[in-house]
Amino acid sequence: MRSEQEMMALVLRVAQEDQRIRAVAMNGSRTNPNAPKDPFQDYDIVYLVKEFPSFIKEPQWINHFGDRIIMQTPDDMTLFPSESRDRFAYLLLFTDGNRIDLTLIPFEQKERYCHEDKLTIVLLDKDNALPAIPSPTDREYWVQHPTSTCFSDCCNEFWWVSTYVVKGLWRQEILYAIDHLSIVRAMLLKMLEWKVGIETQFSLSVGKNSKYLERYLDAETWQKLLMTYPSGDYEQVWQALFTMTTLFEQVALEVAERLDLQYSLAEARKVKAHLKHVKTLDPNATAIY
Repeated sequence: MRSEQEMMALVLRVAQEDQRIRAVAMNGSRTNPNAPKDPFQDYDIVYLVKEFPSFIKEPQWINHFGDRIIMQTPDDMTLFPSESRDRFAYLLLFTDGNRIDLTLIPFEQKERYCHEDKLTIVLLDKDNALPAIPSPTDREYWVQHPTSTCFSDCCNEFWWVSTYVVKGLWRQEILYAIDHLSIVRAMLLKMLEWKVGIETQFSLSVGKNSKYLERYLDAETWQKLLMTYPSGDYEQVWQALFTMTTLFEQVALEVAERLDLQYSLAEARKVKAHLKHVKTLDPNATAIY
């Protein structure tokens, strides 16, 4: 596996040898002073270029980076159409395990790009044309103090979508049920993030997909959270849902008390009763109540 020094030298060498590439920047976990270092970290590289269409028209230049296991060009996909056509990304996984997420941006967009992400650092500026960029910080990714509206919306979404889960379970539509269980869990994760935010004075990020959450939760809460990830067994999904509702309410009440927010116990109580009722409903029922 090529070292970080080798990879960075390669990124810069390709840029130095191509006059169309006028500047190089990097963001992501490798510029984040708070992100743990490991061999799976991507190199999130940006080339600010002139003659932008020429790179896409003749993509062979990408071969300079090495032999690949697989490549994806998300901005050129029809299954997942890109919202923007003024940038182009190459996601590259190499045979030595390294990965580069390389984005091409027209040089004319340099001002906008340099103010988009506070984890950006400039690696090369051939024309000394880029604006000054502060030292990288992940502050914009820190857990945010919820407003009363955000808190209420989170609670409402949790309880509302939980009714879809039990509908799918009663109908014996396991994929439908599990899909909606994931939406419910997303609200639980949001609530747990706010709990962590309170305990850390809203001064850190829990990472993409809440990946650092385990660091800040007690062992019991963490184990309960893991119990909300069931297999495709119907009874496990039921139990995962009930574990989720108990944990969510426990954490929501704590967050509400600590931040002086309103949690609707009445609404939650009625929904919980409905969930339990559907659990006992006859499979051949012609009416819910």
